[in-house]
Amino acid sequence: MAQRVTLRKRTPYNTTSNRRRVVKTPGGKLVLHHLKKLASSPKCGDCGLALPGVPALRPREYATLSKRQKSVSRAYGGSRCAICVKNRITRAFLIEEANIVKRVLKAQTAPKRK
Repeated sequence: MAQRVTLRKRTPYNTTSNRRRVVKTPGGKLVLHHLKKLASSPKCGDCGLALPGVPALRPREYATLSKRQKSVSRAYGGSRCAICVKNRITRAFLIEEANIVKRVLKAQTAPKRK
């Protein structure tokens, strides 16, 4: 004979916030355990990759973490991955170099006009 499992709380509807698992207790009873929603890991703002070093938690749980656990000790630590930060630095350096080359070429061509 199949045992009947009764609802413990919340609605009887099969929604994402009402996931349940049947667990058999040591006394032989079947009870429902309500499961929490799965957390998605924070993603890089540029490439969308999951950020390594930052735990995957529900939004409210980040409030209880200290600052060092929510980010990585690097520029753009908790929002960009290392590869994207490297690309940003390289791009900024190359743009600056290009501007310097433009200035030098402009300075060289200026005296010839006069």
